[in-house]
Amino acid sequence: MIKSDIDLNVVKRAVKRLEGGKVVVTQNLGRNKFVSYLGVVSGVYPALFTVLPKDPKFLGKTSFSYTELICNLVKIQKIKT
Repeated sequence: MIKSDIDLNVVKRAVKRLEGGKVVVTQNLGRNKFVSYLGVVSGVYPALFTVLPKDPKFLGKTSFSYTELICNLVKIQKIKT
């Protein structure tokens, strides 16, 4: 198990502030494989959040749990406009 000092509520509030905004999502697929794409945080729920990709090769919404952010399996970064 990966231990972290980050509080779950802090992560949820940070994602809530990104709702509706453009972000870069980087997913760790394992074995040193990563995929990155542009998207919009389209929904924030108690157990997960969804990202709608802007890249045409990614179809449909993708959902992530907050624990994936804490464990660094997924990273999201706000795009400055």
